[in-house]
Amino acid sequence: MAKFFIDRPVFAWVIALFILLGGALAITVLPVAQYPTIAPPSIVISAAYPGASAQVLDDAVTSVIEQEMNGADGLQYVESQSDSNGSVSITVTFQPGTNPDLAAVDVQNRIKRVESRLPQAVIQQGVQVNKARSNILMFVGAASTDGSMDTTAIGDYLARNVVNEIKRLPGVGQAELFGTERSMRVWVDPDKLTGYKLNMSEVTAAIRQQNAQVAAGTVGDLPNQRSQTWFAPVVVTGQLSSVEEFGKIVLRANRDGSLVRLRDVARLELGGASYRVSARLNGEPFVAIAVQQSLTGNALATANLVREKMDELQKYFPPGLKYTVPYDTSLFVKISIEEVVKTLLEAVALVFLVMYVFLQNIRYTLIPTIVVPIALMGTFAAMQMFGFSINVLTMFGMVLAIGILVDDAIVVVENVERIMSEEGLPCSSRWPSSAAP
Repeated sequence: MAKFFIDRPVFAWVIALFILLGGALAITVLPVAQYPTIAPPSIVISAAYPGASAQVLDDAVTSVIEQEMNGADGLQYVESQSDSNGSVSITVTFQPGTNPDLAAVDVQNRIKRVESRLPQAVIQQGVQVNKARSNILMFVGAASTDGSMDTTAIGDYLARNVVNEIKRLPGVGQAELFGTERSMRVWVDPDKLTGYKLNMSEVTAAIRQQNAQVAAGTVGDLPNQRSQTWFAPVVVTGQLSSVEEFGKIVLRANRDGSLVRLRDVARLELGGASYRVSARLNGEPFVAIAVQQSLTGNALATANLVREKMDELQKYFPPGLKYTVPYDTSLFVKISIEEVVKTLLEAVALVFLVMYVFLQNIRYTLIPTIVVPIALMGTFAAMQMFGFSINVLTMFGMVLAIGILVDDAIVVVENVERIMSEEGLPCSSRWPSSAAP
């Protein structure tokens, strides 16, 4: 094989150029991550049942969904976690090689089959199906520098104006808010409720009935009399928006004309939808967004897109609100890539220097100098072919390979020069050598 390429140097150069081209094209499409994907694909199902205990969650939600997952194509195992705060997480793991997109569709279809058996509160909250990586790519958050906004106000602003923007970015699998949105809180006094001879089901039913968006219809719409020359839509106040409006909800109308309103039995305030999650940065209140990478996303590109989007949104933030990125795993990958490039340049420089100083021949100096980049480009092409990604482990392997390749190139070329000098072998006429006899 060696004699074949020695006798055909042009063909060898063509092969080398194809290797360089293939490696250059592979670098642009290779996924970049902190660690390689060695775990089988998994789909995460999330649901919420406010106020339910872990046992109620397991009986009414978790077990129902788990039983329906049995029989899915490529299913390996199912694990679940039901928390006492009313949240449930079910991880459906499939066999290696399973297409995660098709697996997510299968899971969605199976959840649709059992939706009618789930509690109404769970259906209203929504059952989410995510196929993002389990590890977190980065944390993006915001804090008030002047104290004008509390964590509830910051969380509500991020949930309405930032989270959805991040979710739409390429490479983002999921963005989870570590904070809370604003919500109307109704704190019912059980003693007052008993004094008015009411119960919680009546309070809940009254809120649901009197805080609803309804279609009131129109006046004078077709078919109508010929004398009717106009029509107009009827606009009514549906969903309530303030504490005063919620306080006026009627719980019961007495025979003497008096009314029992919600404010008579409860304390109302505009607070957070949930107080289960809180975050702090350097001891100060902070609201964070956990960004998870998609299964096929590029870590570096995704992190850069998130930062660019946050820079764009920062222009429209309220006064005193500033974002920061306290945690970003893509920095480790970036540093690894920079170290590989640095090692490559150092290796090429050392090879050139050592070969030229000791052999005093520019031809023998150029041969190993050119071989190192060609070998690395071939490695990137092979990584793309076999489905590998650029991560800290592959970068570590490349650093080791560069060192071995440089040492072998120096030893081989020096030994070839020694044999040619000792045995009096001529050099090719295309490559004149001052060292040849």
